Amino acid sequence: MVIALIGATGLVGKEIIKKLEKNKTFKNFNFLFVASEKNKNKEIVFRNNKYKLETIEEAIKKKPKYVLFSAGSAVAKRFAEKFTKTGAVVIDNSSAFRMKKKHKLIVPEINGNKITLKDRIIANPNCSTIQLVLSLFQIHKKIGVKRLIVSTYQSVSGSGQKGLDQLQREEKKEKVKKPIYLKKIYNNAIPHCDTFLKNGYTKEEEKIIFETNKILDSKIKITATAVRIPTNGGHGESVNVELKKQTSIEKIINLLNKQEGLKIGLGKDYKTPIEVKGRDEVFVSRIRKDTSCKKSFNMWIVADPLRKGAATNAIQILEKVISLNN
Repeated sequence: MVIALIGATGLVGKEIIKKLEKNKTFKNFNFLFVASEKNKNKEIVFRNNKYKLETIEEAIKKKPKYVLFSAGSAVAKRFAEKFTKTGAVVIDNSSAFRMKKKHKLIVPEINGNKITLKDRIIANPNCSTIQLVLSLFQIHKKIGVKRLIVSTYQSVSGSGQKGLDQLQREEKKEKVKKPIYLKKIYNNAIPHCDTFLKNGYTKEEEKIIFETNKILDSKIKITATAVRIPTNGGHGESVNVELKKQTSIEKIINLLNKQEGLKIGLGKDYKTPIEVKGRDEVFVSRIRKDTSCKKSFNMWIVADPLRKGAATNAIQILEKVISLNN
């Protein structure tokens, strides 16, 4: 039984490797680690053994049973189906298949029970979406969410190594040859995540809106503003939630406490982006009534985009798929 990881040298790929090393579910599996052509035959260490990095074409020929994609949407669109034709199940971390009707968009604590043996490509949601829907699921199920106003404060780690490099170079006052951000990120905040669309929103903002609708409920009205900030840790989200009926903050807190994968903080017990780096949980705090609207409340959500926002969620999906095959 072979698991292939596409994009093993990227930030998310490295986090997936950490999770695979520690997880006993995968102790009897063999592994293929795949990177770009320029990294071919370079070595990585996994469970005290050295593995040579392979190309994606080499990996396809070896017919792995499960494939974790973390190499961007262009690579996923080109190669994911080639793996499924050899019998593999693909779990993709990019946006390539998220909004395709025939592919499921999965957060295991919410809709993991929808995965079946017929699913050959399963999509991992956007990092900002995962922490949002996990924080809303119990509330929507029991009370009903009518409208969301989401403002994100996103770490440069969400842009991969290039985002980190730009921040570090600017901090050192070094020249950035090919900046990933059009504006300076050091000591700044940029209201521009991903590319701009004709309607004035960015792709990141649309991902949050459309993916939340697909996972929770297509009838929820959502608007979003995504902002990049100069941190290397978690993504923060300030969320205003309008409910279908009036309720108490105590009821909301009780529902949040029932959600697997959440950690709740009250009063001054809130988490900041740097504090959640390397953590698998989603942290919710600053839970309070919106005094301008009887059926609304506010909350602050923060999670590591490389962990629950990507690697951890993908590994949880893989565990679900493997359990169906056993």
